[in-house]
Parts: sequence; structure tokens; C-alpha cells
Amino acid sequence: MSHTIKNPRVAIVGLGFGAEFIPIYQRHPNAEMAAICQRNPETLNEIGDKFGIEKRYTSYEEVLQDPDIDAVHINTPIPNHAEHTLAALRAGKHVACTVPMATSEADCEAIVDLCAETGLSYMMMETVVYAREFLFMKELYDNGELGKLQFLKASHQQDMEGWPGYWPGLPPMHYATHCVGPVLGLARSEAEYVSCFPSGTIDESMHECYGSPYAVETTHIKFANSDLSAQVYRSLFDVARQYRESFEVYGTKKGVEWPLIEGEELVVHTAKKPEPEIPEKMECPDYGHLLPDEIAPFTTGGVYSGEEGEDHLSFTQGAGHGGSHPHLVHQFVELLRGNGEGYPNAVQSANITLTGILSHESAQKGGEIVRLPEWSLSS
Repeated sequence: MSHTIKNPRVAIVGLGFGAEFIPIYQRHPNAEMAAICQRNPETLNEIGDKFGIEKRYTSYEEVLQDPDIDAVHINTPIPNHAEHTLAALRAGKHVACTVPMATSEADCEAIVDLCAETGLSYMMMETVVYAREFLFMKELYDNGELGKLQFLKASHQQDMEGWPGYWPGLPPMHYATHCVGPVLGLARSEAEYVSCFPSGTIDESMHECYGSPYAVETTHIKFANSDLSAQVYRSLFDVARQYRESFEVYGTKKGVEWPLIEGEELVVHTAKKPEPEIPEKMECPDYGHLLPDEIAPFTTGGVYSGEEGEDHLSFTQGAGHGGSHPHLVHQFVELLRGNGEGYPNAVQSANITLTGILSHESAQKGGEIVRLPEWSLSS
């Protein structure tokens, strides 16, 4: 079943973080920013007026009934991702969805099955696998400069105190795609099984929210059909650490380490040099050149809004997500146009998301090995 669309018409659903993507779709040469959807009519109209978008919805159901919309880009709260994705696929719409894919194994499987049944495209909009730092390491890997991969490590540490709704007490690994994504994404690997250990405790007032007292969760991931493993760790509350999404890769020829402090340079290690010369600090190049000229400037901060301080907290706190937003849009648009891989697709997204969900299960069982379901392994 072919669903190739020359110039896809996209509706953005959820306008908190989602509003960051509006001008990118507007300026993409092969996409149309067709509509926006937000339950709060005041916010809807404020953003609609600001960006000059005519078609506005307060009802998601009405978005899905609109025959002029080809795809939805979902930026709703985490508990709604699966519900909104499944509804869109049933309505014949392609889906881009912010992370994570879902919050349960059953919902991940339902999305994978529905994509296979309908032939529609799904892409999880994982920022880290299109951040400039990741693209730099992937370029080194693809060019053979890293050599054989020997070990991967990643982290996502963020203080979520004061964030509303479903965040308080969330098990760290339930929102792990920012550290799982890069370790699996570098060589397009898949997780076969995990073993995860909890450490420390969060404030007792949050224990009952999810029945999870853990301050930090650290998991080892065994890759399918490979001798490679990775370690990822995650914290959300009561851990003293500046925001950090890190990724480190160690190969036989070169290794690359994320800086310990935001804004500092990467460290590249080159094997077989004299010991003092092995490490070299390197400013990470930008990868705007991979994008159409119209949206390439969006890889740098401060272009999403004309006025300082308007960017969404997740953008500013995460240092602009490494310039990933225009890459995500471009990958999704090209996927719908029949070009490129649109990484991660439904199966890959399920494998990434379930690595986190099942890691928390492992932590609750004292580090017991938990296997990923067979249907989440495409190889």
C-alpha cells in the first residue's frame, strides 16, 4: 500500500512544546502547516494569530475528520500519546509523535500492528538522535573513523521539581528515550534484553504516585545479534546535577565523550597516539547543511520566536535539543514523500520505548534480566 505524498499537509496537536515546530513546517519547501489543535481556545488563537494559521481546532476528533490533513504531529501529554496515535492511524493519518511512544507494552504493540495493517508511517520524534553531537558521532561511525564499536554509554539527568501533572514520582526509566535512543540509534541496533538497578530514594510524598521510590535507575542493554552492550542512567528528582543529555561512544580507533558541563566542547580520543595526545577537545560542528536552505537556520537557538524568553522550557533547558527540531521535521516530511528512513519507525520506536519501560520492571525485580518482546525486533 503506497501512501507517498508530494507535499504533506501536517496538523500540530498540542501547542506547548509543539509550537516550536510551527515555523519549521511553514518554511519547509515541501510541507504545508495545515492546522493547529489545542484544547484551550485562548492559547489556540494566540498562537494561530502569531503564526498566521487559519485552520484551528479545539477538538482532536475534528482534526482527524478533516480530509485535507495528511498527518498529525502529536505533542500532547505523555499519558495521551498512545491513545492519540492509535486514533490518528485508524483515521488514516500518518503520525509523528513526541517521546515516548506509549507507556505500556500493549499500547506499543497495538501501534506497531496498526502501522503494519494500514501501511501508514509512524515516526517517534526523538530529539537526541538528530542533535548535532549525535550526528557528528554517527558521521564518524558511518565513515569508519570510530572502528569497531566496543561500548556505548548515555545519560539523561533533569530536575523535574515543579513540573505539573504526571511528572511527580515518574519512574526514571519510563521516560528514557533521550538516553536509550542514541545508544541504539548509532548503528541502528535493537535491544534484546535489559538488567536495571535502582539507587537512592526520592521524597516520600512522591512514592505513591507510581509506586516508585527510586531516585536513579541504571540499566545495561544487551544488543540483539551483536557482542555490544550499553549502559544508560536516568534521574528526575532529588539528584544534584545540571541538566544533561549525554552520549559517549568507544570504538577501536576513536572514542567520543560528551562534556561534563553544558556548553563545553566534546572530547575525542584517538587510539595509538602518545598518551598525552590521545584526548583532544573539539567543538561539535553543526549539521544545518543536511537540511533545505529554508529551514537550516533553525538548528541554532533563538530563531523560534522573535522575542527573547519565549521559547518553551524544554527547549531552553535542553540547550535547544542540539539543533534537532528542523532535522526531525525534515525526516518526517521526507518519509511521507517516500524518501529516507524516518528513524525511528514504529518497530524501532517500540524497542527504544520498551527498553525504558522494561528496565523499570527489572529494577523492581532487583536487576533481573527482562527480555524485549520478539515483535519489537525487526531483524
